[in-house]
Amino acid sequence: MRHTTLLRRAALAAALAAAPCASARAQQPKPADHKAATQTPPSNTTPATEAKGATTDSAASPAATALPANATPVELARAAVAAQGGDKWRALKNIVLFGTAVLYSPGSTQSLAGKFYMVTAGDRVRLQVESPIVNMTLVSDSTGTYTSIRGFQLPPASRFGVPVLMNYDQPGYAVAALNSKKKERAFRITEPEGMITDFYLDAATGRLVRFEVPYGPYTYGVEIKAVKDVDGVPVPTSFVQRISTGQGDFFAEFKVKEAKLNQELPADIFTFPKN
Repeated sequence: MRHTTLLRRAALAAALAAAPCASARAQQPKPADHKAATQTPPSNTTPATEAKGATTDSAASPAATALPANATPVELARAAVAAQGGDKWRALKNIVLFGTAVLYSPGSTQSLAGKFYMVTAGDRVRLQVESPIVNMTLVSDSTGTYTSIRGFQLPPASRFGVPVLMNYDQPGYAVAALNSKKKERAFRITEPEGMITDFYLDAATGRLVRFEVPYGPYTYGVEIKAVKDVDGVPVPTSFVQRISTGQGDFFAEFKVKEAKLNQELPADIFTFPKN
């Protein structure tokens, strides 16, 4: 029973960390009411750009920019946004990912394999994880976050990760220096309500490789292992999520089997389910 509970928490921790990993900045209209949200993934009937595998399409890739050791925090943030696709990233309507997830809990030699789909549109997110033991739903509508697993208070996905990076130059956002390593450049962004995200870039390319978020007694981490560039936008195909707690580290490995851009989404996909 305890192992199942820990795996449920691992799923939730992974969901929280994964949510901003593929977030786009485009704004979508909000549903008119909070009726029960659909459990059905977006249909595949809308023509879309697809990305499969973890190789990089260099022709579509944003230009790599080596980052000098003396680059200012604002220069690093600007380079990270450019490597993320800049205006092409902001212009996305949504990203839809399908794939597999493997969840791990502290002190356990067992893992839990399952499937997931994730939909992001602007700073709104829906994540479904399905497995023989754990089925969970996470929905963030930019003002709050719902999860089907109780026990954690989660901030809106708009307050950390990539959505914060894309707003680094907006009023109320503060960019500060962090100690960098030989192959990494690091900086911190504090959003208007005081939440912190620490970003780490590949010094050779300027591309975001991981970020960390202190939140209460926990620290959330996201490591982007591989991306596929689609029309100048880097879409994650392999990423690892981690939450450090007093019990140890929960983490999950996500492998994307299929990615679709600019899909037609159900109107209620970001609506919180009724309790």
